[in-house]
Amino acid sequence: MNRFAELLDRLVLTPSRNGKLKLITDHFRAVEDPDRGLALAALTGELDIASVKPAMLRQLVSERMDPVLFGYSYDYVGDLAETVSLVWPEPGGNASPAAPPPLTPPHKGEGDVSVSESPSPLWGGVRGGGNPAYKPNHDITLADVVAALQSASRSDGPAVLARLLDQAETSARFAIIKLVTGGLRIGVSARLAKQALADLGPVDVAEIEELWHGLAPPYADLFAWLEGKAPKPEQAAKAPFRPVMLSNPVSEGDLEKLDPADYAAEWKWDGIRVQAVSEGGVRRLYSRTGDDVSGAFPDVVAAMDFEAALDGELLVGVPPEATGTFSDLQQRLNRKTVSAKMQAQYPAFVRCYDLLQLNGEDLRGLAFTERRRHLETFIAALDPDRFDLSPLVAFDGWTQLEDMRSAPPHPIIEGVMLKRLDSPYLAGRPKGPWFKWKRDPHTVDAVLMYAQRGHGKRSSFYSDYTFGVWSGAEGAEELVPVGKAYFGFTDEELKQIDKFVRDNTIERFGPVRSVRADRANGLVLEVAFEGLNRSTRHKSGVAMRFPRISRLRWDKPPAEADRIETLQALLD
Repeated sequence: MNRFAELLDRLVLTPSRNGKLKLITDHFRAVEDPDRGLALAALTGELDIASVKPAMLRQLVSERMDPVLFGYSYDYVGDLAETVSLVWPEPGGNASPAAPPPLTPPHKGEGDVSVSESPSPLWGGVRGGGNPAYKPNHDITLADVVAALQSASRSDGPAVLARLLDQAETSARFAIIKLVTGGLRIGVSARLAKQALADLGPVDVAEIEELWHGLAPPYADLFAWLEGKAPKPEQAAKAPFRPVMLSNPVSEGDLEKLDPADYAAEWKWDGIRVQAVSEGGVRRLYSRTGDDVSGAFPDVVAAMDFEAALDGELLVGVPPEATGTFSDLQQRLNRKTVSAKMQAQYPAFVRCYDLLQLNGEDLRGLAFTERRRHLETFIAALDPDRFDLSPLVAFDGWTQLEDMRSAPPHPIIEGVMLKRLDSPYLAGRPKGPWFKWKRDPHTVDAVLMYAQRGHGKRSSFYSDYTFGVWSGAEGAEELVPVGKAYFGFTDEELKQIDKFVRDNTIERFGPVRSVRADRANGLVLEVAFEGLNRSTRHKSGVAMRFPRISRLRWDKPPAEADRIETLQALLD
């Protein structure tokens, strides 16, 4: 367990992508099965521990220390797992007031992780009834911890967790709590963990992604293949995810090197990238990262009566004209189930722009023009309320296309996509075949109103900022919040804003501070954003899309910040 804890600690403190990759790959090389497979499952979000929830964790802490003191500690640290791991009584120190109930060592069963037939060191060598002797044990493995937590019932879970934390050191406690609370929040995506696997091979990460949905923790067959000890696992899953082809942003000088005649153009819509895959009676809707989002969109899945893999944009509305905003789409994202009322209010559909597989035939090696021809024929036979074709945009040259990009025909179009006519469908982000040419972002001058502590390495800084613009008649103006941002500034600027927040705090609400903000005093932020949506949840009536701090306007008086009418005009 200590090795996994050390991995998490080092990942948190390592900012570079390549540095994180090397840490994960080295961990996979050094750690044996099944611990490395369980570490992989944790990093990719595939490890499910249902017996403990964050609310239970708070209850356990409240039994061991003053709740007010814990509240102050949590406000300062900013991360629940880190706070609990630091304040939990050390082994041999202040033990819990009541001993946990008797625990039974985990037994192997169908779907359980097999660790060892011998008594686990987690249980102090004691079997059956009675409490194991209270004794710190540094030989507990990650597999021991996972087996204990997964075999515990919801009622026994808190007691099992408490004994684990009692027997662990601070860093191991941090790792255990991260496991039970879900998202690790250590700057590692599932894609990065899969890339580390590919580096271990070495193999192409696309091979890992195509196998992924047919694999399960602790991935012993996968590691055996990567280390040359066994053949490649067969693709056992029906309707698998296929690694997506990504585009590069148009940079200065790029278009001068390209011939417009070699490229097709399509509108870039403000939805989410998905794959609609149906094979052998299995239907799945995947996000661009390979997450299965089928549960949130049963209306789309029900219409997937085909044998194919489609690539497109998930949108809300009834095609082709009625296309809702991203805010509308968010009403259905990240839900396990949706009601019939919500499906009727926010109907979903896929705007298709590529066909990857058809009736068992892989089309990804074909040129874009050939795939497009197949797609046009295929789409014609599908439900037009759930699938429509992304139209091509006719243009004579880059100047004409730039004018069209700057003034698109629909408010939720973000720009245009450029696709080379002879390009196959390649996994990853190859330079040259596909480009995205987005509209220039909007900007507004807003006044900082509230600041909140960040998480992880930013937990000592006020790094999350709520800002507002002026509203009301002259002489009775007030600031109304219009957005929140936590990136776009440098580390040096972060220190400057943090000092301003501390020097100008007028109220405190736990980890949030209200700062001085009136027409004579305050900090003006130039905020860039991709778009606006109407919102009934916000006093201002608007919600920003992808806001970020683009510049600190120390030179601008707060009275000269923008008014709400400026944003309302953009909506209109």
